[in-house]
Amino acid sequence: MRAVIQRVTSASVTIEGHEKSAIGLGLLILLGVEDADTQEDLAWLVKKISNLRIFDDEEGVMNRSLLDVEGEALVVSQFTLYASYKKGNRPSWFRAGSHEHSIPLYNSFCAALSEAIGKLVGTGEFGAEMQVKLVNDGPVTICIDTKNKE
Repeated sequence: MRAVIQRVTSASVTIEGHEKSAIGLGLLILLGVEDADTQEDLAWLVKKISNLRIFDDEEGVMNRSLLDVEGEALVVSQFTLYASYKKGNRPSWFRAGSHEHSIPLYNSFCAALSEAIGKLVGTGEFGAEMQVKLVNDGPVTICIDTKNKE
């Protein structure tokens, strides 16, 4: 699994002109899934993201987690995180997971993150054309790949 995590003061996702989800202070998470991803990857990523200390403490040091600041989360499926660009200029998506594998993992990830932070997680819609708006706070953007845990 690959995640692009952005610390935000607000974020929303709109589908066909209708706002599906919106959050205030928290994390916008763009999530990519490949067929090799497992429940173990999912559990590791949920724990890492919910405890990632990227929010400022009283002294302005990034020392607080999403749990510490009681922040929200918005998770948007993003198969393009698995783009291959080595050959030519048109990306290939051969590493992106199949719908049969990715949709259940995406849904499980959202449910597990919701449980971990004790709040309903906002979502996009898997496979839909979405418009994502955000106010990146900092800016702070972190990329995590479960295949590079060390």
